Amino acid sequence: MSSLTGAKLHLYEMNGAKIAVDAAGGAVHLLDDVSWAILQKGLMESRAEAVAALPGFPRHLVQEAWDELDQLKDGGLLFGDEPWRSWTPPEEVPVKALCLNVAQSCNMACKYCFASPYTRAQDLMSLEVALMAVDWLVAHSGSRRHLEIDFFGGEPLLNWKIIPPVVEHARGYKDKVFSFTLTTNGLLLTEDKIDFLNRENIQVVMSLDGRPHIHDAMRPPAGGSYSTYHRVVPRFIQLADSRDHRNYYIRGTYTNANLDFTEDVRHLVELGFREISLEPVVALDGPFALGDEHVPMILQEYERLAEFYLASRREGVPFNFFHFQVDLFSGPCLAKRLTGCGAGYEYLAVTPKGEIYPCHQFIGREGFLMGHVEEGGVDPSITRLFREAHLFNKEGCPDCWARYFCGGGCHANAHLFNGDIHKPHGGSCLLHKKRLECSFYIQSQLWEASQA
Repeated sequence: MSSLTGAKLHLYEMNGAKIAVDAAGGAVHLLDDVSWAILQKGLMESRAEAVAALPGFPRHLVQEAWDELDQLKDGGLLFGDEPWRSWTPPEEVPVKALCLNVAQSCNMACKYCFASPYTRAQDLMSLEVALMAVDWLVAHSGSRRHLEIDFFGGEPLLNWKIIPPVVEHARGYKDKVFSFTLTTNGLLLTEDKIDFLNRENIQVVMSLDGRPHIHDAMRPPAGGSYSTYHRVVPRFIQLADSRDHRNYYIRGTYTNANLDFTEDVRHLVELGFREISLEPVVALDGPFALGDEHVPMILQEYERLAEFYLASRREGVPFNFFHFQVDLFSGPCLAKRLTGCGAGYEYLAVTPKGEIYPCHQFIGREGFLMGHVEEGGVDPSITRLFREAHLFNKEGCPDCWARYFCGGGCHANAHLFNGDIHKPHGGSCLLHKKRLECSFYIQSQLWEASQA
């Protein structure tokens, strides 16, 4: 695959498709050979210059292509302006979401778990703390009507007893609309829990890494030797079937042990799952960490996954892959494009003890304790740090072609790998840009097929 990248325009080829991405406006264009040559050689200053520089193409085709590109430029769809470069974040941003770490204990012993010794403490959140957290969220949500709560861990089902009353308590705020997500490894998932999750319309993220030998190698039980794969898969299938394969995600992790992760996605599709996410392991070092030497293979594997995605659709077995789902027609608002996930000010995490951190990955990291749900506000210096860590203040981001599809990347990864939330992790950037390229390629192929 070839590519040409600048702050204004990104050109790349994938499997014969020539694609241009306007960095400023996010427009994506599928190009013919003439338009590709004009943009690749930087010939948009003069129509006559373009004709003279491309003698290998018929004159009228160069003129037509140049005129079409010029119209796109005039329409702001190519080499667009960025009047929002002077954007500054608002001083006060109401909180909209909490990640409740309802259980720091876990019944699995995943080899790549990012939990720190602090978060490995076998704490369960009390109902009292959980209800205080809900009240704290409402009190700090301002005029926001739609609020979110994520039940997380550890394994949240180890503390199932507090989840129904927390949901009931939140639903009692009639001037707010709550949505809920629960992430589970599935070992404690039962029919009555599935019924409750369905009845309350709670999105469920189910942890499953793919093929049996991959999953079991990475996700053994705590204090046991059985196959967790064979325990959880029937329960996950039951849950997905019970909600007509909506409002869930199968979420896996790949490591250097399964760089052929397309095969894991294929396996998940063969099991019948249609909403799939597979994430790179987050680890500084260790036997399963991803290093610079693995990046070329991973980039190639994403292209292979894109082809499998298209082939599955052609064969009548469509599925969604989270990182390929990029909305080119509506998408997030400007503030979201500039700031990403909102960790540290819009989105916060709460420990079983009621401590508040910028997100679940920051729990236990020195210098990031923000406050407590029993108290009033949070440390304004930490809130300000994250609020001002938008893409224009991040190293390398202002001139990256993918800036408005990314928002500056994951703060936690930046801090973990570089010790500074303003310095994005380079490996994560490469993977994110490749996933974007695959998404745009997929959409170009689906569009072409629709025109046939």
